[in-house]
Amino acid sequence: HLKETDTEARFEFKKEENAAVRSEKGLTEEVIRMISEDKDEPDWMLERRLRALEQYQNMPMPTDWPGQPDLTELDIEEIIPYIRPDVDKREGVDDWTELPDEIKDTFDKLGIPEAEKNALSGVGAQYESEVVYQNMQEQWEEKGVVFMNMDRAVKEHPELVKEYFMTTCVPPSDNKFAALHGAVWSGGSFVYVPEDVTVEMPVQAYFRMNSEGMGQFEHTLIVAEEGSEVHYIEGCSAPKYGAHNLHSGCVEVFVDEDAHVQYSTVQNWSKNTFNLNTKRAICEANGTMEWVSGSMGSKATMLYPCTILKGRGATDTHITIAFAGEGQNIDTGAKVYHNAPETSSTIESKSISKDGGRTNYRGLVHIADGAENSSTAVECDALMFDNESTSDTMPYMEIEESKVDVAHEATVGKIGDEDIFYLQSRGLDDDDAKKMIVAGFIEPITEELPIEYAVELNR
Repeated sequence: HLKETDTEARFEFKKEENAAVRSEKGLTEEVIRMISEDKDEPDWMLERRLRALEQYQNMPMPTDWPGQPDLTELDIEEIIPYIRPDVDKREGVDDWTELPDEIKDTFDKLGIPEAEKNALSGVGAQYESEVVYQNMQEQWEEKGVVFMNMDRAVKEHPELVKEYFMTTCVPPSDNKFAALHGAVWSGGSFVYVPEDVTVEMPVQAYFRMNSEGMGQFEHTLIVAEEGSEVHYIEGCSAPKYGAHNLHSGCVEVFVDEDAHVQYSTVQNWSKNTFNLNTKRAICEANGTMEWVSGSMGSKATMLYPCTILKGRGATDTHITIAFAGEGQNIDTGAKVYHNAPETSSTIESKSISKDGGRTNYRGLVHIADGAENSSTAVECDALMFDNESTSDTMPYMEIEESKVDVAHEATVGKIGDEDIFYLQSRGLDDDDAKKMIVAGFIEPITEELPIEYAVELNR
């Protein structure tokens, strides 16, 4: 499918909505109670939703950030926060053939479950507000690895969810969209890896918005116990409609001592989608956290994965690519808090803008007093195709400790005429020359991604 179908066709198709349950527009206590009741949730989760709703209502929209994307066109009261697709099994099926034809066809066009056949440990697929398919290879289940949708985890692993869900990592009070998420979240993935277990093949989830004017609020919770290792891959897409859609997911990652987590995502939304996420990891002593992110397609994106280096020797890496075309404002970056000695972080950001699009790197590195012998390196590179496109870099450095190494560099420019002329003199036409330059520019990021996602970014 990836080779035979062009990128636009893969993402722009849409299906007639076939919903079993559809909430009213907007955000009210009645809507929250309806969502919780439809999911048959325990009282403690409903109470958390209602507290988050109250916090959301008392918090202002972020409007005072320098150069931030314009959010005035986003009217949350016009967003449908919950649509349950018409699938027989509420917890999702583990046999692909049990899904309705229109949902199977959707994910077939996207290359799912092809990826499952290519040696993945497990695959989950979310359609609208619910996970409709989830499968985990038996060899990992036998070792105690848990990979299931969040709605099911609330019921089957309540103690773990109570401990980790929006408590210390991303509390609803963090920002207005985190509070919104805490009130209306639905679906997403729960990954638990026991002590000293290495999941040698990645697990994957794919999130698809199909309906017009809806919001998708999946929650991903990853817990890697001491000495464990896991790679989680996520893909997202939506077709283009006349009304605005909202994607406001949340990712929480807990990396215990000597554990290693890699989180990779490629988000290819349509140009009417506002993509406003909160993603954060807490990393204990000698733990390693890696973020690999590609963001493209949306009208506006505000995405800043954050890692809190809590234990001595913890390490964090952020690799990000952003692409903005006509009418798009992609505001991405990373945040790292060095709260312990001998911690290290690396941020590598690549952005491409064309046809008047805007990209921006917005980042924060904080090294606390006492985090001695820590180090950080930030590199931001921007490539522009024309004189109408723009790119900005807004790095913030808060250094409260003197015994540290801090480095930052940034480059910005447009594709050079000399470079194109040189490649044309070697027999390439104008388009192929530009493609080669861009491919070389983003190679440090694509080489970190599984092949199907690297292909998507290259396209």
